[in-house]
Formats: sequence, C-alpha cells, structure tokens
Amino acid sequence: AGLLALVAAVGAPQRAEAADGAALLAANCLSCHSAQGGSISRVEGQRKSPEGWQMTITRMQEQHGARIPPEDKRRLIKYLADTRGLAPAETAGWRYLLEHDNNRVEAVDERYRDLCARCHSGARFALQRRSEDEWKLLMHTHIGLNPTLEFHSLARDRQWFQLAVNEIAPALAKDFALDARAWKAWQAAPRVALGGSWRITGYLPGKGAFEGRMRATAAGEDRFELAIEGRYADGAPLSGRGVATVYTGYEWRGSVDIDGIALRQVMAADARGERMQGRQHFADSRRMGGELSALREGAAPLVMAVMPAQLRRGETAELAVVGSGLSGAVSLGKGVRVLEVVSRSADRVVVRARAEGRDGLNDVAVGTARGKGLLAVYDRVARVEVEPANAIARVGGPGDAQMEKVGVAYRAVGWAAGRDGKAGTADDLRLGYLPARWSIEAADEEAEKAHDADFVGHIGADGVFVPGDAGPNPARPKSLGNTGRVNVVATVGGAGATVEGRGKLDVAVPDFVHRALD
Repeated sequence: AGLLALVAAVGAPQRAEAADGAALLAANCLSCHSAQGGSISRVEGQRKSPEGWQMTITRMQEQHGARIPPEDKRRLIKYLADTRGLAPAETAGWRYLLEHDNNRVEAVDERYRDLCARCHSGARFALQRRSEDEWKLLMHTHIGLNPTLEFHSLARDRQWFQLAVNEIAPALAKDFALDARAWKAWQAAPRVALGGSWRITGYLPGKGAFEGRMRATAAGEDRFELAIEGRYADGAPLSGRGVATVYTGYEWRGSVDIDGIALRQVMAADARGERMQGRQHFADSRRMGGELSALREGAAPLVMAVMPAQLRRGETAELAVVGSGLSGAVSLGKGVRVLEVVSRSADRVVVRARAEGRDGLNDVAVGTARGKGLLAVYDRVARVEVEPANAIARVGGPGDAQMEKVGVAYRAVGWAAGRDGKAGTADDLRLGYLPARWSIEAADEEAEKAHDADFVGHIGADGVFVPGDAGPNPARPKSLGNTGRVNVVATVGGAGATVEGRGKLDVAVPDFVHRALD
C-alpha cells in the first residue's frame, strides 16, 4: 500500500497503469533496494528524463544482473518518467541532448566545467534532479566504477573526491533541486491527450524540407499509432506509419517508417497540447536529422509555414503556404504582391508573388488563418552561417564488423544586413535556410600539409558529409588514418554575387561507447 501511494499525483484514467508500474518497480527493485516508509531507496531521491531512467535500468541489468523483460522495462521507464520525471521548464535549454542534436558548443558553469563536463555534456547532469545525498552518492558511484578518475589531469593536483562531495554535490543540489516548484506545478496541472490530427513540417538530410499531416490514434495509455502523409519541398510524396509514446504528459517519443526509412521523433508538447517542437533523426544514425514541428488541427484555420521562407525584392517566385483550413484571400504582407494563385487546397496554397518595399519578416494570412513573421523579404544576402558551426564526424567501416560512420548534415542560413547596412550587427535579418554549394578545405596550415581535405571524406550536394574509412591509410604519410580537421564551406548565390560561410569540422576516430544520453 505504501508503494502504491506513489501514484497519488497521477490522474484517474492513468492510475491502472501507474499501479502496474508501482508493482513492477517493487517486484524488480526490492531485491536490492529497501522500502522505507512507502518509498524505495535511491529511486525517491532522483528525477530524470525517460532516457535517463532507461540508462539507469540498463545499468542495473548490465552491472547488477537485473532480469527485466523488454515489455516490463518499457513500462518501468514510462512509470518512472511519469512519476519521477522533469517538468517542461526543467528541460528547457537542454533539449538538444534529448534530441541528439549534439554538435553544439555549450556554456557550462565553471564550477562544473572541470569536474563534470570533462567527460559529460553539461546537459547530461542538467537533465536530472537529485537530493544532496543522492548527488553525493553519485560521486561515490563515479569513483567506484571509474577509480582511475583520481589519476586524470586536473585530478592529480587537487583533492578531487573531497571537492566533488563537499562543494560540487551541494551546488548541484541547489541548481538542479529535487523538490522544485516547477515539478510540483506540472504534476498538479491537467493532462492533455495528444491524439488527433497534426500538421507537421520538418527537414530530413538528403531529402530536404517537408510538410504533411500526422494522425495519432490512441492505442493504449499514452500510446498512439501514427499515419503520416505529405510531400517534400520539391513535390515528391512521402508516407509512413509508426507508433509513439508520451512520457510525463508532454515528452513525445515516436518510431516511424517513412518510405522505408526508420526514424525517431523526439518532441515536447506545450502545456495546452496545441504545439509540439523537436527533432526527427535516423534510427541508425541518431545525430543525422533535422527539426520537426507539429500543430494540432482544430476548429480554427492556421498557417504553419511558407516554403521557401524568403523572397528577394524585385524577384518573382512560387511560394507554398502550408496550413489547414486555408480558405480566402492570400496576403504575404506589406510590399509583396500575389500575382497568381497557382493551386490551392485546404492544406496548401501555391502562389506566384513579387516582393517590393523594405526588408523584414512579413506576416502571412489566408482568409482568417494567420502566421506571424513567416516570410523574409530582403534585398541581398549579406552573410551566411553554416549549421552546425562546430561538428564532429567519425570514421568507420568498411565492413559489418567495423563501427558505423558518423556523418554530419549541414545547412546554410542566410542573413540580410538590416537597416544599418552592416553585416554581423544586432539588427541583421535572419532569412532562413538557403540553397548552397558545398565544399571542404583544410582548416589550418597543419591540415593543409597533411592534405586532410583529400582524405577525411566528402560532402554531397545535399550538404551531408560522409567521413572516410577507419583504419590505417597507406596513401598517407606513416599510414595515418583518415582523421583530420577541415572547414565546411557553403557558397550561396551565383553570377559573381556569392557569399560564403564556414563551419569547423573535426573528423575523429570511432566512438566505441554508445549511451542513451552522452
């Protein structure tokens, strides 16, 4: 009875599954963990994302011999994420790790930089909450599992363990508190079912931007069967099916197959269940993916996106306005004339338009449906940024016995100079993603001498970098492997009016450690 008290915060429709989760927790954990006052030791002192609980249970299986069938493991992860999870406010700013958008440079508090972030991303410890005692026990676990930590750089010249336990653990307990207002408020908030029809837009490397409709049909408690239909920006159709589970009332995790490609969806829903935002990546290469957005379809018409999302002044182009319930006159904002409606349906209106007037982000409307700042009007591209700006690829293969190659999907972001006419200042206007020609070059003098750009791999016309093979390469001095440092160059424009942007790319050796979160 004490263990089942853990389900008290769960709504009535969810109590059957929560009770099942509590029973599974007791059955699988009490052989090692103690029950004290209706709570299970260690579990009650932590809160984590679904992936965080997955890692915990996997560690129990691999290091402590816990025998948990796959279906029971799924239910345990669901139960723990629902009852001991993270509120939306607690994951904000750290979701790139959940979405495996890992090619980022973090700004980590200096207190944690040398102790935690030398091995982990900053998001790794920021996406969990513990009591001070539990943070201290985590320090003990680290030194127990990895005793050579005491001999690492920045550990030998100081009292590493004492610093971790006496200073860092209390700081973590304060900055990432177990008993937080955000979590209590989220637990008390009503849950919104995320089934129904969603308009989606996104991007897939090698395929491009897409839009479509995703229908989520209830298939159990917080589980859905998915049917997806849509098209890419070039007009090619797409279709797919899959399943999704919602954790903690807002954490959407989907597994879908679109035209034979296995994909994973990671999104967060807003409090009203009207919008979801996140990322979709390849199942076999989770770092290769792109953004994914979903808006719930309802009684009110909506405009979701314009494809392409920019129009140069003085030029005429075809634009597709994407949404639902699109009926009535099309307006692309001040200074943009709609010359012709090429085709239209309730989901998509294609127009020919010409831009005049000033640079800016224009609101778009079709009848009563409106979207704010969806179309960028500009005179010229003043600068280009490469996304990601800093990235790591990893050589791999050839052959099934070798590690998979880890590539990088690049996109070019255009910027106009803004009213001051100077590129790189605060008033620059973001134009969105632009078509680009892609190339690589040596990153520095040493990389030039080693001819890194000739060996590390190649980048395709679609902006996808594919690294070279792992192992020694006899064609390089001393049979050096195909690692190295290069710049990825995006060239936008033509006829002499071109603008280049550069991103840094390190091509490294295979990564032999795979975790749900790094």
